[in-house]
Amino acid sequence: MIVRLLFFSVLRDVTGTGEFDLETKPDARVSDILEQLFLRWPKLKDWDASLLVAVDQTYVKRDACLQAGAEVAIMPPVQGG
Repeated sequence: MIVRLLFFSVLRDVTGTGEFDLETKPDARVSDILEQLFLRWPKLKDWDASLLVAVDQTYVKRDACLQAGAEVAIMPPVQGG
């Protein structure tokens, strides 16, 4: 299945893109796609402990299941000011 990834803030610099379509296994979870991304962009793993992930505009944990066509937003920690 294919999911749409969105990268925000400094993660755009790390990946070199703001959007990316990823093909993954049909029963993929957020943790599965993160592992795929860490292989593709090793520097992204430096952010692993603080990444925020939203699926279809709802924050989720890494064990969340994905559906085909899901929009997965990957963000660094949010800072207010």
